[in-house]
Amino acid sequence: MRLMTKKKIWLINHYATSMYENRGGRHFWFAKYLKIKGYDPIVICANTFHDSRDFVDVGQSKYLVKSVCINNRDATDTAPFVFVKTISAQGNGFRRLLNMLLFYKNLFPVSKKLVREYGKPDIILASSVHPLTLVAGIKIAQKMNIPCICEIRDLWPEAIFAYFDPHRDTPMLSQRLLWWLKKMLFGSHSLLGKIMLKGEYWIYNKASKLIFTHEGGIDYIKEKKWDIDSGGEVDINKVFHINNGVDLEEFDELVEKGQSFDICSDSDLNSELFRVVYIGAIRSLNNIDILVETALYLKDFPDIKILIYGDGNKREGLETKVKDLGLKNIYFKGKLNKQAIPYILSKSSLNMVIYPQSQWNWTRGISSNKLFEYMASGKPILSSCKMGYSIVDKYKCGIEIANASPEQLAKEILRFRNMAKDEYEEYCQNARNGAKDFDFKVLTEKLISIL
Repeated sequence: MRLMTKKKIWLINHYATSMYENRGGRHFWFAKYLKIKGYDPIVICANTFHDSRDFVDVGQSKYLVKSVCINNRDATDTAPFVFVKTISAQGNGFRRLLNMLLFYKNLFPVSKKLVREYGKPDIILASSVHPLTLVAGIKIAQKMNIPCICEIRDLWPEAIFAYFDPHRDTPMLSQRLLWWLKKMLFGSHSLLGKIMLKGEYWIYNKASKLIFTHEGGIDYIKEKKWDIDSGGEVDINKVFHINNGVDLEEFDELVEKGQSFDICSDSDLNSELFRVVYIGAIRSLNNIDILVETALYLKDFPDIKILIYGDGNKREGLETKVKDLGLKNIYFKGKLNKQAIPYILSKSSLNMVIYPQSQWNWTRGISSNKLFEYMASGKPILSSCKMGYSIVDKYKCGIEIANASPEQLAKEILRFRNMAKDEYEEYCQNARNGAKDFDFKVLTEKLISIL
């Protein structure tokens, strides 16, 4: 696609700070390939790292700009990362809310200074997770008389409503009562919930275009009856979807460089055993308990090892459970350098997607980053829940089990372990071929067509 003029694009994502640190991620890779295509991207994020006390020091200023090389093959390909001042926050308490509010508030004066320094953008892409980033993007764009595309990567406030399920991890009556109280205050029928839904509707209506990272975004709008055909004001012709994905070029390079990471010398990872790998957070939402129970069913198969990479507030308790059960076939490997992920996955035999079926409405699809990294590794995928718009089914690169039990997962792990070589290799090839459709070279072309 030939560009008439070089276009300036602001990519606003509160949490892109980790993409700066990891030199990878959705908006880092969008910036990389937009730059290659002749665009002039700027990534705007908070100066704090999500759920961490770490931060980028901006001094007394409201922001700091760092020029970042976004292309390993060309050191001249750089893009500004703009770090907007806020405060560090861990967990979901008051400081996290304040972190969001300060980012929103400071975006406005920072945007004026960026215009003086870099010129007025031609378009803004404002990305959730939280909706205040989208509101700021729309308001700033309106003042500049330019379009604002809103990218929906997480459905707020629906995610909040799901979090306040009163039966979630609440075995005691007092805890259930507390969750009921929270649901009354923050649930979908509460005053605050109704205000948040009105704000979400305003965003969808005012955005120049909408990009959902999961394929069923239009379904969500229709469920809410916000589309024009249902009497609402949201034009579904302006709604698109671009999944998350993977930079295959970078993924393959990191596989080759994998030996430089200490974790990659792990004997468990480099053994000839059948290695079942999970990479991701270890929280209640991820339901990693089921993998411990699955390991119990597999305790008599010493050639199978379950390796869990990641961290979270459930890790310590699960490690204690593993020890109490005397299990020798499941290991928690801890937090890791994200650049080590490609090498780790290249050594896996089977990759796990673990979510509870009931915690979320999966009918609209999923766009988990790890799903595409799993596919890029060219290894089969086993999922503990069934997804709408299933990518695993579409590309025939694994198995999804609706509301899987530990026993069912154990049986499927054994099936993959005992599978004929040609059938196993077909799953592997399907995974890698499917990943090509989610290469950020391809995804950026989709973004350009929307721009």
